[in-house]
Amino acid sequence: MKHEVKPGKILISDPFLKDPNFNRTIVLMTEHNDMGSFGFILNNRIDISLDRVLKDEELPDAPIFQGGPVELNTLHFIHSLGSLIPNSKPVMQDIWWGGDYEKTLDLLRRSPELASKMVFFIGYSGWAGGQLDGELAEEAWVVSDIGSAMIFKPNLDAIQIWKQAMYNLGGKYTLLADGPSDPELN
Repeated sequence: MKHEVKPGKILISDPFLKDPNFNRTIVLMTEHNDMGSFGFILNNRIDISLDRVLKDEELPDAPIFQGGPVELNTLHFIHSLGSLIPNSKPVMQDIWWGGDYEKTLDLLRRSPELASKMVFFIGYSGWAGGQLDGELAEEAWVVSDIGSAMIFKPNLDAIQIWKQAMYNLGGKYTLLADGPSDPELN
């Protein structure tokens, strides 16, 4: 199964990928070109909320995910609010990346319910030019699609999300989804 990597696609990690940063993960790609690739792990929720990270009680207690192992001192977000957040970059239908940071925080202070249409990440997943293509050639990842509804379900179990993505691929991936993360333990 071969798909083109581009913004809006997801990378589903091979069940035997050795890198512990990406064990059974799903990465939403927001950028992919000759210079490199950029995305966020969708199924690695961490135990801290937006209001606590930014030390701002006026903000909602929106969940935060570890977007990847790169620059863990940065905060990123994707959303389905479109033009409500100026300077957002479209990723796929109904999903935008980033935008005006201060206006986003002001919007959340006024309308905290909008946090349900956003996902926040500490850090990101990044690859140098050609690096991801090499990993794809080694079958470390499978490229697939995802619906925007799945992206905004922060309470789903991380492993279940990964398994469901594998089941959706069908064929050999259905069998691999239920296998152990370390085949030597089987």
